Amino acid sequence: MNSFPRITALVLTLNEVNNLQYVLPKIPPVVDEILIVDGHSTDGTIETARQLCPKARIIYQNKKGKGDAIRCGFGEANGDIIITLDADGSMDPEEIPRFVEPLLSGYDYVKGSRFLDGGGTSDMPLHRWWANKFFVFLANMFYGTKYTDLTYGYNATWKNIFKTLPIRSDGFDMEIEMNIEIGKAKLKAKEVPSFEHQRMSGVGKLRTFRDGWKILRIIFRKKFPETNERGMLAIQNS
Repeated sequence: MNSFPRITALVLTLNEVNNLQYVLPKIPPVVDEILIVDGHSTDGTIETARQLCPKARIIYQNKKGKGDAIRCGFGEANGDIIITLDADGSMDPEEIPRFVEPLLSGYDYVKGSRFLDGGGTSDMPLHRWWANKFFVFLANMFYGTKYTDLTYGYNATWKNIFKTLPIRSDGFDMEIEMNIEIGKAKLKAKEVPSFEHQRMSGVGKLRTFRDGWKILRIIFRKKFPETNERGMLAIQNS
């Protein structure tokens, strides 16, 4: 009987018809299941995905937002190990084995870092670079983690680990909430170097200031659950 854990690549799509050619064909054979979670695309994304990767399984997310898509994917995935990657071509699927190896060696969670040796990015303006550094500083100070990157969504974990984490966010801040909850639970986490490319086509869904505020709010609310909206607004306006 083969006891090697099954691996699911969880690909998140929303109107990425021109980018799928840089993602789906590059997913390595070590992956047992390709699960596409679509946010109700209207540009032919689903038809193109079926042409490029007939074996992929396609589902539609329940609501809106990246966090909701990830939760839907983890709920439907058949794999023991789940790897999340975007469909815009910014994350290299050929890096997947470097995420899997630490999990097989006893780690609970593996996250990509653009700031380790061997990693990097060609898609981070200076204001986002400073914001990420600030968020990393706060998270490490509050939660005792040792992250070098907080806002990058190329991650891998065990499905049964994810199911134990109280993650509720629906947007991009869900990834930060996951990093925080991993730290709070004192789970064994490891960062691996990853290179983030510019999206191949189209416009990204991230809104720097709106989503940056959500990230800041998550960092504080997880540390200070009693913090209410009025208190956070006072921080924002100070």
